[in-house]
Amino acid sequence: MQVLRCLAQPELLNLSASLGRGGEACIYALATDENLVAKIYHQPTNTHIQKLLAMLANPPENPTANLGHISIAWPQELLKAADGSDSVIGFLMPRIRGMRPIMDFYHPATRRQHCPLFSYKYLLRTARNLATAFAALHASQYYIGDVNESNILVSDTALITLVDTDSFQVFDPENDVVYRCPVGKPEFTPPELQNRVFAEYDRQSHHDLFGLAVLIFQLLMEGTHPFAGIFQGKTEPPPYEARISAGHFTYSRKHPVPYLPAPSAPPWEILHPSLQDLFIQCFEDGHDNPKFRPSAQTWFAALVEAEENLVTCGVNSQHRYGNHLDTCPWCERTVRLGGRDPFPSRQAIASGEHLKPRRKPKRQHYPQHTWFPQTGIASPIYHWQPIFSTNNFPVKPTRKLKSYGVIAGLLGFGFLGYLDVMIKFTRPFVSQNPYTQQSILTNNAAINPAPTVNVNFGELYQQGDTAYRKRDYEGAVKNFSYAIQKNPTHAKTYINRGNARYNLNDYEGALVDYTEAIKINPQEVKAYVNRGNAYYRLADYSSDPDKEYRKALADFNQAIKLNNKDAEAYIRRGIVRFQMAKYSNNSTQEYEKAIADFSQSITLNVSKSEAYYQRGLVRYHVAQYSSNYVSEYKKAIADFDQAITISPHQAKVYLKRGMVHYELSQYGENQSPQYKIRAIEDLQTAAKLSLEQEDMDNYQQALSNICVVVVNKCDSLFEEQTILGKKQ
Repeated sequence: MQVLRCLAQPELLNLSASLGRGGEACIYALATDENLVAKIYHQPTNTHIQKLLAMLANPPENPTANLGHISIAWPQELLKAADGSDSVIGFLMPRIRGMRPIMDFYHPATRRQHCPLFSYKYLLRTARNLATAFAALHASQYYIGDVNESNILVSDTALITLVDTDSFQVFDPENDVVYRCPVGKPEFTPPELQNRVFAEYDRQSHHDLFGLAVLIFQLLMEGTHPFAGIFQGKTEPPPYEARISAGHFTYSRKHPVPYLPAPSAPPWEILHPSLQDLFIQCFEDGHDNPKFRPSAQTWFAALVEAEENLVTCGVNSQHRYGNHLDTCPWCERTVRLGGRDPFPSRQAIASGEHLKPRRKPKRQHYPQHTWFPQTGIASPIYHWQPIFSTNNFPVKPTRKLKSYGVIAGLLGFGFLGYLDVMIKFTRPFVSQNPYTQQSILTNNAAINPAPTVNVNFGELYQQGDTAYRKRDYEGAVKNFSYAIQKNPTHAKTYINRGNARYNLNDYEGALVDYTEAIKINPQEVKAYVNRGNAYYRLADYSSDPDKEYRKALADFNQAIKLNNKDAEAYIRRGIVRFQMAKYSNNSTQEYEKAIADFSQSITLNVSKSEAYYQRGLVRYHVAQYSSNYVSEYKKAIADFDQAITISPHQAKVYLKRGMVHYELSQYGENQSPQYKIRAIEDLQTAAKLSLEQEDMDNYQQALSNICVVVVNKCDSLFEEQTILGKKQ
């Protein structure tokens, strides 16, 4: 595609590298400027154009401009069609690098996995930076409207960026026109706008401030929603929108509410008293009078006060808490959670202890209406598409027990802000649960038409398949659902809808579909394999992961019983056995079973590079506990060599082979320097491939590990920034 950049001298741009596609627009990389991306509308309207013109004429202040950071990803230039029509078809905006959705930081499970050194101080700093960005927008009379966790990105240094800004409500003072935001998510919507058609209302600052308070509460309360709790009534628990409409703030001081705080939530007292007062003011006083909600500047001042009054725990320096408390609440919470520390110590990170599941949980709990994101999972976990779409499979992260593990983690902490990898950050490319998303009728209706008497099953099935192949998983779910209405006994339609739900992180919804497919056709092997993988993914967020692993194992066993020639089923079973072996009393036997599964997969299909890679991972892990570690490391290298021979562009394989070479350079065969050279070569290749494939996690790990191999030390959280700055 060719477009014109609207400069004094128009520049013709060739857009070929698509970074993502949604119902409204497509995002492209710019070959001529790595700091920008192009957003091209499928069907640009006059409203789009006039709104963009108003935004370009009056951009908000960037509150972190002095840091060289973009807090608000605002449109920068218009793009026109290259056909001579002079019509505006899109715009250029900043390319955001090295950041993750905010939920990756406020959910302790994902925070431990991606950024374990992100302490409570940094959560306060994130909230503070978020309040600053809201204040900057409101000062220019812009309102987000659709406040939610999907359009806020956070760096590992607590900086934030608001994205999807062309969906914000925009006031054009020159023409006295308000371009409204037509969508909103119920969990972040104030009571006065619940169950309203958003396109009929002008948003005000106090509407945004309700959503800001929800986000701050989630940041400081381990992802807990302020209206979440255990319902004390005899009926089904009301959804969030009903609780918000009724003003049933779970931690109410003024009125009794039919909810008790969730057992998994931190105690209310953990919040600084000033913050407690502001939450009461927002959710209770603000329920009756929205203008009583604290402003963004008020939140900023209270957050600064809370941060300045933090003290450090004498047991774990990663535990920071308010000086209004007598004891460390995080130590107490760690005991209550069965040893799962929300802010693990450096020693726990070094040993991999922070990633181990709890052995004997008290109860199982899943966050309501919130699904964990697939993007940004720490390597070697990677995006797994269910069978019938692609053949990639996730691997659980290995526990690094050597000294480089903690060093790599520390290096990664400061370095993610400098990565050259794009985060797909506009609304069409962020998964949202359709149950909780509220919107008016848009152009998506043309893409996902409701079933009619004139649309048969085959057409609907094909539309679902087409949407799936374009990674429009919400569209795929809709069309497969319509197809199921036409033919509710077609097992493969349920499997494919389950696959789409899986890719939206709706693992429980996927389980329902795979189970229904099995009821229709008990011989459907792929339904068992895909359901097993969904159980495997749910184990990451379960308080009883062993239970989920056992369910996964049972499904893979059944798949193999039905078809003992299914190479993929052996790979999947081997992966689960590998994970379970790490916490088994008979670990040696379980590791051997995992290796046997991967070997059987190779016997069935010698071109399965994934099987070689997985077997190499097991051998790599076993070597770290073996007295004959040199032999085991060499076996792992042989497997990684074969995986690379079959598929030479897998960054993850070079990454792992590089670390095995590094281990041998440290401990094996008189610390041969050749292994260190090979380690650097492999890690450099891993970094290059990851950058080309825009795999942020493998890229970060490769660069961090290169620094470990070369520098071999890191004494503080920020030393790596100095080291890397000098080497760039």
